[in-house]
Amino acid sequence: MDRYLCLFLFLFLTLFVEMRGGRDECMTSNGCGDQGPLIQFPFRLKHQPHHCGYPGFELSCTENNQTMLDLPVSVKLLVKKIVYKSREIIVQDPDNCLARQLRNLNLVASPFHFKFERDITFFINCSPYVTLERIPCLSNPGNPVYAVYSSSSVQDTDLSSCRRLYNASVPIDRGYILKGSAFSLKWSKSICGSCPEGGKICRLKKSNSREPETECITGVSKKIIVTGAIFGFFLLMLVIVVPYRVYSSNKVERDNRVKVKKFLEDYEALKPSRYSYADIKRITSQFKDKLGEGGYGTVYKGKLSDEVFVAVKILNNSQGNGEEFINEVATMGTIHHVNIVRLVGFCADRFKRALIYEYLPNESLEKFIFSKVVKNYSLSWKKLQEIAIGIAKGIEYLHQGCDQRILHFDIKPHNILLDHNFNPKISDFGLAKLCSKEQSAVSMTIVRGTMGYIAPEVLSRNFGNVSYKSDVYSYGMLLLEMVGGRKNIDVSVESTSQVYFPKWIYNHLDIGKELHIRIEEEGDVEIAKKLAIVGLSCIQWCPVDRPSMKIVVQMLEGEGDKLTMPPNPFASTVPTNLSKPGRVFQQELAIISELE
Repeated sequence: MDRYLCLFLFLFLTLFVEMRGGRDECMTSNGCGDQGPLIQFPFRLKHQPHHCGYPGFELSCTENNQTMLDLPVSVKLLVKKIVYKSREIIVQDPDNCLARQLRNLNLVASPFHFKFERDITFFINCSPYVTLERIPCLSNPGNPVYAVYSSSSVQDTDLSSCRRLYNASVPIDRGYILKGSAFSLKWSKSICGSCPEGGKICRLKKSNSREPETECITGVSKKIIVTGAIFGFFLLMLVIVVPYRVYSSNKVERDNRVKVKKFLEDYEALKPSRYSYADIKRITSQFKDKLGEGGYGTVYKGKLSDEVFVAVKILNNSQGNGEEFINEVATMGTIHHVNIVRLVGFCADRFKRALIYEYLPNESLEKFIFSKVVKNYSLSWKKLQEIAIGIAKGIEYLHQGCDQRILHFDIKPHNILLDHNFNPKISDFGLAKLCSKEQSAVSMTIVRGTMGYIAPEVLSRNFGNVSYKSDVYSYGMLLLEMVGGRKNIDVSVESTSQVYFPKWIYNHLDIGKELHIRIEEEGDVEIAKKLAIVGLSCIQWCPVDRPSMKIVVQMLEGEGDKLTMPPNPFASTVPTNLSKPGRVFQQELAIISELE
């Protein structure tokens, strides 16, 4: 054992000498203090030579050993963390007042950009009756300063008494401005090329060209690897002679570290990433495999890795895409639920916009309940009930599980996708609207949704206020279509005398008749009746008569024989001048003031 110990110490000293002898002025460091961020190429500290970093990535140290990022023009931000793998630097205003520096912040002249951004306008000397959020760190007694996002709805706020200070671009979250929170800056270009993969060191190349160039060099890193390999071999031999219990303990600890690492990688993958248009072409193999096409754009199958497939929606370059794109990214990028399609990433490259979702091989629910090619009985009544419950839980999460209530406004079979186990996932948030959970109604200036699924109050305020109950109505229409295996209104039939299917269901159940629709197994009758009763409860004309999605889940998961028939939803007159279903409907409406 003494001989092994002596050899171990000898190798340790050899490695130490190699590391000390090979140390140079570009050695990776922990910034300005022991707890500072890891600093390596393309970043460099100002006291290091220029070839140690890339232009625009200079960092400096304060007297308190804080690491600062210097940006044009005279803007300094405190560096919290640098993530080299995703090319992201987490920064924070040192005085917790980013708004003060926004006037001088010009990211165009730097290699960085906001991970998400919005345009914002600052106002001063507003009337005390103006209801805007105040910026405390910029405000003085008697001279409050307010911030208004360009995409915010301020139509009910009179800004005529305000004086505009300046416009700026800021991270998308309001908390960055009001609370001084840390935020992300990204650099889009992989500067070092293939240096890291080859185990080499990246540094700035000395040349006379105007554009900076990098080069890969070998040196001390190769010596360390060779010495470390020899050191590791003898260390492994030493470990073999230790007791089995110590070895087992180390193995458990290593397994735990692997689990933690895997968890962190999965957690990082939950956040949507930004891709360039070149990345989109690579992911889709030059748009080789088209999955579908519609008014919104075209969807292609793509591949992020050998095991991860995605669906890439290329948005049409037409009016309205800007709002729908922002809705999708802002909404889906912050929510994660088993019954909601996950947004993997997005692309906003000049005029090119794309959304990247998880790939679901069974496509949409519409394919299985309407298509004449796929037989209806391929989905059993038990599976239809599971799908109905999953959709309901997804909508309940949107209404109650997020910080702000999310109203989807386009619940229909086409927007319900199915994974390999036929688990449903809600998609397409282009028409979604955010509102506070305390709001009992929302204001709208256009009709949102697809005809045949739009709630009556969305078309006319005579039926009530627009609220989360509008999604409940759309869900009820979807549920009745699942029961009938057909559209509630058949666009291929021109006769206005055709039977309205939801009314046919109600009339049958009201007089005690059974729904003999594709009944094949024992228990199918009860499931069909349960789904029909819940659907009829959801399509009540008056919003207050509809159940919440929480109650809907309870009804679907409970026993069907305990459900009672709801009131007749067709007692009121149904408008007869509705357009044919199947297309997104956005008609201009007069602005109606609604009480909260």
